[in-house]
Amino acid sequence: MEIENIINDKLKDVEKFIFQNKERFLNANPFPFIIIDDFFSKEFLNDVLNQFPNLAEQKKTRNYDNKNEVKFANNQYKNFPNNIKKLFDFLNSDFFLNFLQRITSIQEKLIPDFELNGGGLHEIKKGGLLKIHSDFNKHPSLDLDRRLNVLIYLNKDWKEEYGGHLEFWDKEMTSCREKVSPIFNKMVIFSTTDNSNHGHPDPLNCPNNMSRKSIATYYYTKGRPINEIDKMFSKNTTYFKDRLGQNNETDQNSGTLKRFLRSLNIYQNIKKFEKKLFRTGRSKKKRENQDD
Repeated sequence: MEIENIINDKLKDVEKFIFQNKERFLNANPFPFIIIDDFFSKEFLNDVLNQFPNLAEQKKTRNYDNKNEVKFANNQYKNFPNNIKKLFDFLNSDFFLNFLQRITSIQEKLIPDFELNGGGLHEIKKGGLLKIHSDFNKHPSLDLDRRLNVLIYLNKDWKEEYGGHLEFWDKEMTSCREKVSPIFNKMVIFSTTDNSNHGHPDPLNCPNNMSRKSIATYYYTKGRPINEIDKMFSKNTTYFKDRLGQNNETDQNSGTLKRFLRSLNIYQNIKKFEKKLFRTGRSKKKRENQDD
């Protein structure tokens, strides 16, 4: 892989960049994150944008249209145009994994998700949204813990009034601590825990002929620090959360009793056994099909 044609010249000295910025990630508020402008070569990312399809017209695109999220997503790598495949190959490469490992200081070995579960190409059109949420915390088919999200934005000539900012909210959902404009060649890396609350909760206000385009990849480890685990969110699902003063703005389909039951060790042991026994084979078959 020709790394020099993918990343920006100003970031060729990766060692220096990591040394200067890893504390920014660890000390960020309300949870570890870092925002990196112009990480990629402008020419390379232009090629990616030029091949970004209208997801509403693509086969196997997921159309989310409910109270919590109105968006399109497609993770069918084998159907991606060549330049977009190159980007995902880079994001799952040893070079980028090493970069993530070191800038985040995660001790456990990072593992990419070649299935792009929940990731891939994302597109939100006018009126779309994604309410504040914390992500699913385990790989759907492997016994792995989700640790990092990487988002890359592809939106040129994006005006502030269009909205679509990525918002980071505190654990208690009382205040937004960071807002990130989804402009072209902006990359956001953030820790995935049960309380890394994020989203863009207000309807997009861009012109009809524009959309909010992004690339998403997620990274896993075998095990995670115990302090990152909130047993009340132990079910492997996405939890949507109301902002302060916005009661019932989300559909929350898991009641307190169910969440308590899922926090019990016996439940967790049963789910681990089920995942190992029944899902691993399906995951292997899916990966083989993607390689065909």
